[in-house]
Amino acid sequence: MRKLARRRGKITQGAQRGCRKCAVKKTKAENKARRQIDKAARKAAARSKAAEKKAARKPAAQSAPAQQADPATPPPLTSAPVGKKAAKALLKADKQTAKAIKKGEFGTVTPGNAKKIVGIAKIVGPVLLPFALRAVSTVRESYDRSRARKLGVPVDDLGKFTGHGASLHARIAGDSVALRDLREQSTGEERGHARTYADQAEARLAQLTSAVRAAERMPSPRRRSAHRAVDQELSRIESELLTRFGVPTG
Repeated sequence: MRKLARRRGKITQGAQRGCRKCAVKKTKAENKARRQIDKAARKAAARSKAAEKKAARKPAAQSAPAQQADPATPPPLTSAPVGKKAAKALLKADKQTAKAIKKGEFGTVTPGNAKKIVGIAKIVGPVLLPFALRAVSTVRESYDRSRARKLGVPVDDLGKFTGHGASLHARIAGDSVALRDLREQSTGEERGHARTYADQAEARLAQLTSAVRAAERMPSPRRRSAHRAVDQELSRIESELLTRFGVPTG
């Protein structure tokens, strides 16, 4: 009898323990369900609040004039619905941008940015190099043609006329050619006078050439004064040349 009573007591205690375990499990399940409901409610409230803010911002954005983006302002963090990989990449980029802003390195050249720029240059450089060389060559040719037209000399002779007095050197060279033509074209009694004048004028042009070369190393005010004097002398020689060629000057 005692044994039977003990067995019955054990069975009763086991049943009580099983009931307690079931009650604990039920309580945990109820708490978990309650937490999930609260979490869903908070999410719904947050979504509704965000929708209200977005609706309030839309009229202001439509009425406000379009403003130009400031290059110093960091780009906004992305929140568009995209795929998982794209979302991870955007999140990583946003984190890097936020980190750079926090360090004060956003918009500045850092060793990391420099490495990226060098890498991009290594890839893009060989492709763009021929176009850059062609553009530089075209600009150089147009500049040389404009300068040659201004000096009144062929493009191939530009190397002979350099420095501050390049235009004066070009004028002296042109006058020398004109004197050579005057000596060759004169006939009869005028030939002797023309040759004498040509010799004197060529000697004077040689002196003016030396004066222009010497003025290159002078201070700017003195060089400008010397260039004005040479210009006046060349104007006189050119006027006499035109008169000898039969072209009246005023």
